Amino acid sequence: IPAGSTNVLAHSLHGIPHVVTATLHIIMGHIQPVDVCTFSTTDKFLRFGFSAMFGFGGRTLALAEKHRWMSPNQRRDFAIIKALAKLKPEDCEISFLPFISSQDLQERKVEGSLKSGDNDQWQTIQGQILNVSIMAIPCLCSVAPRGLAPNTRLNNGSMALIIARNTSRPEFIKHLKRYASVKNQFNFPFVETYTVEEVKVRPRTNSAPNLEEDAGRHAAASENNFPWNVDGDLVEVASEVHVKLHPRLINLYGGSMEEMNDSEVNCNCL
Repeated sequence: IPAGSTNVLAHSLHGIPHVVTATLHIIMGHIQPVDVCTFSTTDKFLRFGFSAMFGFGGRTLALAEKHRWMSPNQRRDFAIIKALAKLKPEDCEISFLPFISSQDLQERKVEGSLKSGDNDQWQTIQGQILNVSIMAIPCLCSVAPRGLAPNTRLNNGSMALIIARNTSRPEFIKHLKRYASVKNQFNFPFVETYTVEEVKVRPRTNSAPNLEEDAGRHAAASENNFPWNVDGDLVEVASEVHVKLHPRLINLYGGSMEEMNDSEVNCNCL
């Protein structure tokens, strides 16, 4: 039932962030299997989740958390503006395992080319990165009616990996504004999209950037921690983060979005 500020899970499940629609799905017993991710470091399990952002998305949330005395909309807008004013890239190494469809997987099994623990399929990207988004669900919300990851689904066994490389501030703002429109937000030379099963993000700098030099550092944050936005919660990690998808791990009340046309359907409760 949607009760938060963004409601991306409820919005993605029901097609609309509406309490009555969600309640009707529960009453009528509509069950929808949903993919879930695990987030972990090399020696510690962090949490389960559906989506994550590193870089601009993580720093924006960290700024917003320091101003919780503001209303949700005010602190969101303030944090975005301040993060854009201090926009700078992170030096990262991103490794990912491309998604293998069930058909491709079966063909590889038949051919005997699939080996347990085979790392030959892993790909690596290095460089200056402004933002990394990892989404197991479409993440529909008010600021992105088509979804932060419109090309993924609730349970197709894959995640969307969206990488915004270093670019000018005006170009990055154009990319962000596209999320609220019907235009393709990924149609920029500095934006790369991949369909993946696993992702590892490793910052290559020694310490995280100082988010608010004039107001001091958050008491709970370490100078060596990098902020992550995991399902709208701030997670601070100093090392590599490993994100792994677990297909159809949980069942939730909701309807299927597979055949929904975002521009025409307003409610999927019946």
